[in-house]
Amino acid sequence: MIYQIHDLQMATLRPFSIQARMVRKLYSSSYNPWSYGPIGRYIRGSMELIERQTDVYEKPEFGFAEVLVGGEMVEVKVENVCSKPFCDLLHFRRSVKRDDPKVLLVAPMAGHYATLLRKTAAYFLAEHEVYITDWKNARDVPKSQGDFGFDDYVDYIAAFIRKLGPNTHVVAVCQPCVPVIVAATLLAAENDPAQPASMTLMGGPVDVRVQANNVSEYAARHNVQFFKKRAVHRVPHGYRGCGREVYPGFIQLSAFLAMNPASHLLKNFTFFGSLLRGDSENAEAHRQFYNEYLAVMDLPAKFYLETVKKVFMDYDLPRGQMHHRGRLIDPTAVKQTALLTVEGELDDITSPGQTRVAHEILSSIPDEMRGHHLQEQAGHYGIFSGTRFRECVGPQIAKFIQTHDARRSEALN
Repeated sequence: MIYQIHDLQMATLRPFSIQARMVRKLYSSSYNPWSYGPIGRYIRGSMELIERQTDVYEKPEFGFAEVLVGGEMVEVKVENVCSKPFCDLLHFRRSVKRDDPKVLLVAPMAGHYATLLRKTAAYFLAEHEVYITDWKNARDVPKSQGDFGFDDYVDYIAAFIRKLGPNTHVVAVCQPCVPVIVAATLLAAENDPAQPASMTLMGGPVDVRVQANNVSEYAARHNVQFFKKRAVHRVPHGYRGCGREVYPGFIQLSAFLAMNPASHLLKNFTFFGSLLRGDSENAEAHRQFYNEYLAVMDLPAKFYLETVKKVFMDYDLPRGQMHHRGRLIDPTAVKQTALLTVEGELDDITSPGQTRVAHEILSSIPDEMRGHHLQEQAGHYGIFSGTRFRECVGPQIAKFIQTHDARRSEALN
């Protein structure tokens, strides 16, 4: 019922959003004398705040048609190279032919779309052949396509790695770190030639018992039934996934906002101040961030609940109890895949240490094939987007990939 109430609420607010947009445009017109001066800016700013607070944010576009490669701008086309019911594997194909390392960006299936990694992908495009997992909104996947759980997620990752073939470098951001480890373990146990050349884990909850934070402590205080009762709902009529059990995006967004309500309120006040001052650069940066942040997707309920239980309640991987389709996995099988872990000093979602512990779990990897980077003064989003990523984190990952791309190429030859 809550799904229908939310849809009704947004439909009720829609006319206010449209009206606010019309007034904003009226006071943005060069033909309107009231558009000039502080009164015009105040009205425009007020209307934009109302418009943005009452709008519906759909999936954004990746939004880059070209990228700087080798000192010149080249065209980029987004191609779907492998389509599955719950995910598409996208390739950012550059118009220039280069023998660059293949990078698979595994985007989190945790509420936001893969476009959250837009700037991450853009950074690697300069010197890498980039692919990304584009997870689908569960409300748009027909119930006839079956359910989707943690093991299915692992299977998708393993299938995408096999699709890309030998000498692929996997970069997992946040939530997928654990299933990526499982997928790499399965490939290694089978001695599959497609097992990754390197695996970079960024801010992932590998062992949430390390420096437990509000997120991990909240999960530890409750059982699965608690989350199922409060978070899981059925998709109503009007959507292709009608009848499917999901963790709705709008509930997730409420949880995101509730974690730092004062911070989000302050950012809106700052945004309004930028509009009043005519500071278009900071205002546009705010728009871009929140256009992405407020666009959320539903998660399959089975995947959500199994992830909560396996990762945040039972700690299956660090306890050596992780199973895949009934089979106990042994991370010590991974010996040929280099491992880099990346953490943010100020990360309040995945505390420092929770990702680095992967080095203990993947204990058979030689020391010369390991690396760790703790980014100072960076929060969760700062390790994969923004200035610190471009200037510090990105170059570290690129260097690691380059080193182990050459190593694997020699081994394969």
